[in-house]
Amino acid sequence: MSKTSEPSTESGRERPAYRRTPVRAALAFLRNTWRGLTSMRTALVLLFLLAVAALPGALLPQWDLNAAKTESYIAERGWWGELLDRLQFFDVYSSAWFSAIYLLLMVSLIGCLVPRTGEYLRAMRAGPVLTPRNLSRLPHHLRTEVEADPDEVLAAARRRLRGWRISERTEPGGARTISAERGYLRETGNLLFHFGMLGLIATFAIGAMYSYEGQVIVHADGHEFCNSGVFAYDSFDPGLRVDGTQLSPFCVRVNDFDATFTDAGQPISYEADIQYQAGGDLTTGAWRDYHLEVNEPLRTAGDRVYLLGHGYAPTFTVTWPGGESRTQTIQWRPTDQTTLLSQGATKFDPPGVTDSEQRRKNQLAITGLFAPTAAFHGKILSSSYPDLTDPAVAIDVMRGELGVDSGRSQSIFEIDQRMVDSGRLSRVARENLRVGESVTLDDGTRISFDGVRRWVSLQVSHDPTQGWMLAFSIVMFAGLGASLAVKRRRFWVRVRQEDTANSAETGSTAAEPDLRRAVVELGGLARTDQAGYGEEFAVLARDVLERLPQERKAR
Repeated sequence: MSKTSEPSTESGRERPAYRRTPVRAALAFLRNTWRGLTSMRTALVLLFLLAVAALPGALLPQWDLNAAKTESYIAERGWWGELLDRLQFFDVYSSAWFSAIYLLLMVSLIGCLVPRTGEYLRAMRAGPVLTPRNLSRLPHHLRTEVEADPDEVLAAARRRLRGWRISERTEPGGARTISAERGYLRETGNLLFHFGMLGLIATFAIGAMYSYEGQVIVHADGHEFCNSGVFAYDSFDPGLRVDGTQLSPFCVRVNDFDATFTDAGQPISYEADIQYQAGGDLTTGAWRDYHLEVNEPLRTAGDRVYLLGHGYAPTFTVTWPGGESRTQTIQWRPTDQTTLLSQGATKFDPPGVTDSEQRRKNQLAITGLFAPTAAFHGKILSSSYPDLTDPAVAIDVMRGELGVDSGRSQSIFEIDQRMVDSGRLSRVARENLRVGESVTLDDGTRISFDGVRRWVSLQVSHDPTQGWMLAFSIVMFAGLGASLAVKRRRFWVRVRQEDTANSAETGSTAAEPDLRRAVVELGGLARTDQAGYGEEFAVLARDVLERLPQERKAR
């Protein structure tokens, strides 16, 4: 540290002045920052900020949960939605600002818990504190005289304070004391709560690395889904350390689905009869039955299979002029969750065309709306009820190049609008159809609406840390309960002996032995301001005095 001189204001002599160097200033700044970050107040503030930061994830649609709804939400709100998207409000739990709060909270908790744990261990090894010199200054105090030996008083106190941490001492003046303390479980609970919280945060972070979640649509007519790779899913959200090549092997077959609604169209229950294979069943071919319901997942192979929702898949048959026909049943996406009015696209390649260019120019797409319970307003189709009572479709038949061979990814629910805008795909028919009805195109191709099948949306969730999260949650609540229910309190006993001559006070004969009187002082102090210790102190004091030998008290 460099020194300069400046005149002293008192004696006129020069005294050295210390100037802080940049290195020392930087070290002081880092030290103060670390102290501020690892304070309990900072940890509580960060915990509150983490709760506030999680609110957008619950209130706003998220890209990883529902991309279509998120995209629609942004489009409806214009620049405001785009601003929120740039600020990662639709991807909250992987955003930079949420991760920063998360990491700072972990560092703060570790910085708080390490020194507090050391202090706690030192306090546990140390005995109770010394008996205060003046017990009368304590909130709870009692002084009395008893006709008993100090040994008898201390023995009675030891018997009553069984289960307390006790330390006996002899003071310089000859007085003997007992220091007792109880309620260490309060600090234990406090530490357990914070360690449980730290474990929960760390486990959540590890789970984000090794967990995965995927959604898949399965037709409820005996179709199967196998958890064999990412390609089997419609959407897949892997953890940071998951590449999709080592998923838990199991298969699910959806045999039937049933939905129950109120008269107003509100869903009452969704139920699916499924079968599954896992472990040795995959080699033997045996299937196990399971009744899948919402919020009652199938747990198998370390994964959970949830029933999310359902929809409809209309069946269309295209018969070309040459007599060839093809039938497809493709799921359509609900656009109105109340009535399950759905939108989609079913695409066909012409049969028997070997020339790739001619085949692309004569592809067909059936797009439009599907209503499980049709309600027509003129020629406009809508749905009045979500259950399948009167199905109908309003379709546009598009012919031309669909763009499915362009190498670009394309949604199964819609056609490529760029093909329409460029004129390579054009509408050749528009019609409303009920089951069994058909429409004939200008070239003689006939398209018939043959029926409807149900599909279910399943979600597979894998989290290897789920059991640890439950364990740390239990530790948190147990620690919180202990820290709130247990009271930290102290109790002191000081006994000083006094000699009195019986002959002088009672007129007894000289042969009668002297009685020994003891002055007993009792004091109590609660480490926290909680009501009830005054009553407990009174009970303790009474019990200590009542435990003296009966013959002594009788005298």
